[in-house]
Amino acid sequence: MNPQNKKIHLTGIKGVGMTPLAIIAKEGGFEVSGSDFPDKFITDEELEKAGIKAFIGFSEENVKDAYLVITTAAHGGLDNLEVKYALKNKIKVLTQAEALGQFQKGEIFGKDFIGISVAGSHGKTTTSAIVSTLLSTSGLDPTYAIGTGNIPSLGLSGHFGSGKYFVAEGDEYFTDLTYKRIPKFYYQSPKYLIITNIDYDHVDVYSSIDEVYEVFLKFANKLEKSAVVIICGDGEQNRKFIKNYKGKTITYGKDSTNDYVLKNVKISAGNMTFSVKTHKSEDEFEMNIFGEQNALNSLSAIILGYEIGLKKDEIKNGIAEFKGTKRRQEFIGKTKEGSLIYDDYAHHPEEIEKTLLSFRENFPDQKIVVVFQPHMYSRTIKLFDNFAKAFTDSDEVLMLEVFPSFREKGNFNFSSKKLAEEVEKTGKKSLYFPNLTDVIKYLSSENYQTPTIILTMGAGDVYKVSEELVRA
Repeated sequence: MNPQNKKIHLTGIKGVGMTPLAIIAKEGGFEVSGSDFPDKFITDEELEKAGIKAFIGFSEENVKDAYLVITTAAHGGLDNLEVKYALKNKIKVLTQAEALGQFQKGEIFGKDFIGISVAGSHGKTTTSAIVSTLLSTSGLDPTYAIGTGNIPSLGLSGHFGSGKYFVAEGDEYFTDLTYKRIPKFYYQSPKYLIITNIDYDHVDVYSSIDEVYEVFLKFANKLEKSAVVIICGDGEQNRKFIKNYKGKTITYGKDSTNDYVLKNVKISAGNMTFSVKTHKSEDEFEMNIFGEQNALNSLSAIILGYEIGLKKDEIKNGIAEFKGTKRRQEFIGKTKEGSLIYDDYAHHPEEIEKTLLSFRENFPDQKIVVVFQPHMYSRTIKLFDNFAKAFTDSDEVLMLEVFPSFREKGNFNFSSKKLAEEVEKTGKKSLYFPNLTDVIKYLSSENYQTPTIILTMGAGDVYKVSEELVRA
C-alpha cells in the first residue's frame, strides 16, 4: 500500500498502546491525527515531539477524511461517537490490538516485517525496550511499539525503522470487553516470541491461573512451525508451558536446568553486573539499571540477539546502553531535604515484591517509603492477601485509595483503607490517604532527615505525587 494522502485517526490517542502506533504511522508515511481528553498524560510530550495533533474531545468532524480509524477500549471503545460515525460511513475501523497486529505484519506499509513479540504477565514493557535498544545499537533500525512514555536509550515509544524487525508487546488482556473478548496478542504472528512469566492477573476477565496459562499456550500454538519461543524456565506455569508446547523453545532463568542460566547478580549505585552461563561458556554483562528481574528481562534479549546472529560484543554493548523507561524504576529527582524520588508502574503483588527487593538491594542503608495506589477494585479484592504481604522490603507504606478502571462496572463497596490496616499488621508503618493532595501534604511536612527513598508506585495517576514533590 502507498500511504501517501491517506489519514489514520486514533480515538484515545494518548493511551500508552495508542501513541506508539500514531508515531509509527506518521513515520511510515501516513497523515495522522487523534483525539482524547484534555487531562495531562505521560504520552503528551511524545505526541508533541512527533508533531502529532491531538484534538481535545471527540467529534465526527475529526474522522470524516480518515482512511482508517483506530480505537481503544477506553472512551467508549466501539461505541465512541467517532467510531460509530466511521462504521456508519464505511471507514475502516480497527481496535488497538488489531492495528498493532497488522502493523507488525507490515503490509499496510508495503513491508514484510519479521515480528518479535514480548508477552508475559510482568516485564513486557521493559523487555520490549531492551530488545529494541539492542537492535538499534546494533544498526538494525527496528520498528517498535512500546507501551510507555519516553525511553532514554531510544527516544520516543514508537518508531518506524528501515530494518526488517518489528518489536511489539503482546498483551493477554481482552481486546474489548463488550464486542471482542479475545486476547490482544492473538492478532500478532511473530517469528520470535518472548514469554517472561505467566502469572494470575487481569482477574476481571480470567477466573483462574489455568485460564491465563491456556491463552498463552494457545497463542504460541497459533504461530508458524518455524517460530522460536524464548521463555523463562523458572516458575510453575512457565515449566508447564515448556512441557506442553511442541514447538522450539529456548529457556532462561536462575535454575541450572535452563539453556541460559543467570548467575552472580551484583547491584551497586543504580547499576548491576551479572553472568550468563550456557553449556559452552560463561560471560559477564553490565546494565545501567538494577534489579534481578531486569537481569532476567535482559537475558531474554541476549538470547534473541544470539538467535538473529548478533555478535557477543554487539549484545554486550546494547544491554549496557539501556537506561530504563518511563515509569519503571524511574528516577524523578530529589526533595529539598535530599530524599531521592522514584516512580514505578508496579501494580501487582509479584511486581511490587520484586521492585522493592531491587530497591532494598540497591539502597541497603536507606529508609524506603512507598506511596502505593492500588489499581482496579477487582484486582485489589481478589489478590488482597498477596498485596498485604508484598511490602516486606519497605519501611513505610502510604496507601492511596484505589484508582478505578474504566473497565469496571458497579459498586464494589471497598476501600483500600482496609488494605492499609492489613499491611500494618505485618509490622510496617502503614497510613491511609483518600487522595493525592493529602499524601503530598503529609510527605511535604514529614521532612525525612535520614537518607530516604520515596517510591511512588501504581498504574494510575500516583506519578503526579513524585512530580509534585520535586517541584515543591
